[in-house]
Amino acid sequence: MTGFDLAQLLAERGAERYDLHTRHLNHQLPRMLHTIGFDKVYERGEGAYFWDRDGRDYLDMLAGFGVMGLGRHHPVVRQALHDVLDAGLPDLTRFDCQPLPGLLAEKLLTYAPHLDRVFFGNSGTEAVETAVKFARYATGRPRILYCTHAFHGLTTGSLSVNGEDGFREGFAPLLPDTAIDMGDLDALERELSKGDVAGFIVEPIQGKGVHPTPPGFLPAAQQLLRRHKALLIADEVQTGLGRTGDFFAYQHEDGVEPDLVCVAKALSGGYVPVGATLGKDWIFKKVYSSMDRVLVHSASFGSNAQAMAAGLAVLSVMEDEQTVAHARHTGDLLRERLAALVDTYELLHDVRGRGLMIGIEFGKPRSLVLRGRWTMLQAARKGLFAQLVVAPLLQRHRILTQVSGDHLEVIKLIPPLIIGEREVDRFVEAFTAVMDDAHNGGGLMWDFGRTLVKAHLGRAAV
Repeated sequence: MTGFDLAQLLAERGAERYDLHTRHLNHQLPRMLHTIGFDKVYERGEGAYFWDRDGRDYLDMLAGFGVMGLGRHHPVVRQALHDVLDAGLPDLTRFDCQPLPGLLAEKLLTYAPHLDRVFFGNSGTEAVETAVKFARYATGRPRILYCTHAFHGLTTGSLSVNGEDGFREGFAPLLPDTAIDMGDLDALERELSKGDVAGFIVEPIQGKGVHPTPPGFLPAAQQLLRRHKALLIADEVQTGLGRTGDFFAYQHEDGVEPDLVCVAKALSGGYVPVGATLGKDWIFKKVYSSMDRVLVHSASFGSNAQAMAAGLAVLSVMEDEQTVAHARHTGDLLRERLAALVDTYELLHDVRGRGLMIGIEFGKPRSLVLRGRWTMLQAARKGLFAQLVVAPLLQRHRILTQVSGDHLEVIKLIPPLIIGEREVDRFVEAFTAVMDDAHNGGGLMWDFGRTLVKAHLGRAAV
């Protein structure tokens, strides 16, 4: 029998996964995974768990950087994809109007009733690119403001509003956009007063470091933007769809109504890439001002039937299972239990966030021995201690987490929104054990720190 057999291909070549990546893809990824002890072989995933080839379970507290809002392989989303494939729809003809994009747009807009229209693309960075283009065209102005330490994507337009130099370095020239410190209303007003600002893009909670906008900042920023006829753009790619205990994170503060909202990640159900930019009617009508401009902004795979079906299924599940309220309740429980440990462990400095987007920050300890070890790591590379916590969480307790950004002593928890008290108990117990080890001189943990220092600096000994 001839033909393509996926199961046979995986059975025959699946064991080559790390070698294939080394030879044909980003060769630094397998190198990095090996260095930090993350070079696992996962065989399957379901809900909030993975299983390795030995049948051991791993708790996923990363959710594919927020993509797996409903966990892996939710049966309703999976069935929706089977159904849309079986339907044999005449997809992507480009010259008709299929029902699924209209239905998903209609449903999404019920969660942002002050907005009117949706553009569907394929990713979060594409949603940001759309918002940047639309803001510039609608206002006739060139400049977008963004926050220091922001992350909005890595394509050229979104990279121009990326607040981290490490991502920007070597890719100039970028678009002429300007960073301000998050919460600095005076800086925002100074830039707006120059008269060339199209809009201000902001994450209601910054992914890097897990920093919520200061209370009152978004309403005040919105007022300033409206006074200067510029647009407020909310990047909800990671924070949207219930992650923070509200459907959109900007809804945490009353009266905030962005002109454009970017979503992606969890809308996919973890299956088909999708991005969406929600906006006001007048903005869309300016961009698409005539039949001659009907394709002035489009995406080849935007609005494809599989992505639209996945998005509709995700929103249906979220309503049926009350996912937003569940994320708020579980997030509050997890954050409170972790915050209670701050007074116990001198290396643990802060626990913050909203819903199931939580940052755990470490800092310089008081005691002499711990301070010496901390200083050793900091001198080598800031952020190594957080990696010392992440590694044993995986190696000893089979819990997948990661640091929230380069050179940061912060772990970000963004688990599937479906986790419950059992998963909270498992994480808190494991985290407590790791912190006990760190504070009681845990040799294996600090020895691993020396290994990381050597890997980063190439030193023979530390």
